[in-house]
Amino acid sequence: MKVYNYMEDIVSDELEKLLGSAGDICKCQKCRLDMAAWALNRLPPQYIVTEKGRVFTKLNEQNIQFQVDILREVTKAILNISRNPKH
Repeated sequence: MKVYNYMEDIVSDELEKLLGSAGDICKCQKCRLDMAAWALNRLPPQYIVTEKGRVFTKLNEQNIQFQVDILREVTKAILNISRNPKH
């Protein structure tokens, strides 16, 4: 296994959930990547190198503050990028 930022998976999953219920905003691949990058730049990385690290990080996802922080930043990313798409 290589060094991997597990936060990318977390943000991607949350982004897909929120975009599924989002109204009339652009959901093209470019906007989705911009939204993910925007959120990831504002959240702490969760680097893992082993399966044990993945499990530990997965357990940390159950922390309410962790969930709130991710929801907040992904929501902000959607709002900011949808107001100013780069295409």
